[in-house]
This record gives sequence, structure tokens and C-alpha cells, in this order.
Amino acid sequence: MNETISLPHYSIFFIPQLEAIREWLAARAYSRVAILVDENTVKHCWPQLSTLLDDPLLIEIPSGESHKNLETCHHIWQQMLEGGLDRKSALLNLGGGVIGDMGGFCAATFMRGIDFVQIPTTLLAQVDASVGGKLGIDFQHYKNMVGLFVDPQAVFIFLPFLETLPARELRSGYAEVIKHALIGDAGLWEQLLAHTDPATVDWETVLPRALMVKKRIVEADPLETGLRQVLNFGHTVGHAIETWALSHGLDLLHGEAVAQGMIAETRLSHQYAGLSKTDMDRIISFLEIAFPHVSPAPEAELNAIMQKDKKNLKGQIRMALLEGVGKYGVDNQTPDIALFLP
Repeated sequence: MNETISLPHYSIFFIPQLEAIREWLAARAYSRVAILVDENTVKHCWPQLSTLLDDPLLIEIPSGESHKNLETCHHIWQQMLEGGLDRKSALLNLGGGVIGDMGGFCAATFMRGIDFVQIPTTLLAQVDASVGGKLGIDFQHYKNMVGLFVDPQAVFIFLPFLETLPARELRSGYAEVIKHALIGDAGLWEQLLAHTDPATVDWETVLPRALMVKKRIVEADPLETGLRQVLNFGHTVGHAIETWALSHGLDLLHGEAVAQGMIAETRLSHQYAGLSKTDMDRIISFLEIAFPHVSPAPEAELNAIMQKDKKNLKGQIRMALLEGVGKYGVDNQTPDIALFLP
């Protein structure tokens, strides 16, 4: 597969061979290149890339959302400083969403900003974090509370990396693919209905199509001042569930929480945004089969967490809801959501 999705300031390259990354770097003559990995990507992905780079600085951090914080950033910045990186250096983020979000954040703030490249290795990162330049870390257990918008220099998607993923991680990423279909591509949604198991999906055709949904939205609203909020469908409730689980030390992946958030927000979409009962039933039935049930936090705790959501305005919880499959509304204010929680 050799396809390119071009955005205003960078491109997403679907590459059949990792050699393309070496050639791209050689053309830019960086003073030094650092690679950010975790214990999973250093084992499964880094060996395929290591022979292509000249004297890279390898920075390893622990995997998982619980490490997406200032303490880990301190370690990354220290390694970059001690490794001799300067303003003409570049950081390659080889990993999933945590690596991409936090690595980009550290690069964008180191010496007031050095170049970074995203090499997403999980489905979640490939379909979601690879577009839009959102960077950040969690703070006081609140998701992505500290961050900024900075675009990478490039994104390289190497589909064989998906073969290194456990089934649960692949399923987590599938939630974002489903979200993209629901908010912006009714035809893709119909195609996905035959695949409650993500292992049966043809990613060469589905992934670029899902990415084009996000590309259209991000180009129309790069700083999330309006339309781009639709990409948060399922995330207001989902992030609250994820934040609660993180603060209680529970094992819950981002996509698992978002899937439960989409179930709740699909019910809200039927009640408040005009989504038909037929579509509501189909969406919820599909999600309940595709994802395990997640027992949410007590209603009062979830509502308290959602009061801190970045989309809120004047204390009102705001959501992106579906008016129909492939049709959405933004800035919906909803009453008590407790009746619609999974």
C-alpha cells in the first residue's frame, strides 16, 4: 500500500516499507534524531526500524495512560537534553496514542519547539491521533487537560504494525473507526456492520476512508472552535468513564470507554438530536456485541468529572450528538445524563 493523504501543513504517508522513513529523514539533514518508545514498541516495532537510522537516541517510557503525565515528560525532556538534542533535531514518536500525544507535547515545548514525526503503531493512533495536531498530557487524572495544537512534520502509517497488537488493543482502536463512520460516512458504517470483530476488517480500504472523515473536519476547524467538536462524539461520557477508571486504578482502554460513551450518547442523540429509533437500536446493538460492557462509576462521580470537560461553557455540559448516521450536531446542551448511561 502506497497512499498519501495531504493536509495543509503535513502529509500522512501509507508506506509499504519502512525504508521510506529513512529517505524522508535523509532529505532533511537533522542534527540528531531521537526515538520515543515504550516497552511494547521497543520489542515489536523498533527492531524493524533501528537499522535504518544513523546513531539515534532511544528514549523509553512505560506504556499506558497512567504514565501520560508531567513526571514522564520530565524524563523525556531530561533524556533529550542529556542526549544532545538541539533545535535542529527531531523526535520520532513510535507507538500508540500516549506516545504520540506526549512525545509531540514534549517536542513542541523543548527549546520552544523541535520537529517531530508520528509513526503510530496502534489502530487507535493511526485512525485518530495521526490527524489534527492535538498534543497533551493528563493532569490530576483529567484526560488531556494540559496541551496544545502543533502539527507534526509527517505521519507514517505502516499497516503491518497492526499485526503486533493484542486483540484487545485492536478492538480499542476500532471504536474510533466506528465513530468516524457514524459522524461522517454512512456508507462506511453500513460496511462496518458486517464486522463486529475488527480482525475481519480490510484495513487497507477502511483506514484511509475513516481518516478522510477526520481530515475534512480538521481542515474546516483546525483549533476546535466549533465543528471539530463533533469528533468528540462518545467522548464526553467516555472520557468521564476513562478518568474515573484511571483514578481508581482499573484496567480500561480508551476505546472501551469511548464505545460505552457512544452507547450513552446515542441514546441522548435519539432523545435530543433527532436520531431515529431504528438507527439508535442498530448502533447500540452493534456496539454491545463488539465491545464488552464497562460498569461505569456512580452517576454523581461521572457528572462531577464531566463538569470539568474542556467543551463545557458556563457550567453547561456540551456534547456532539448524532442527528442521523453521517449527520451530526455540535454544542448540544443536555440535561441529567444519568438516565442514558450504559
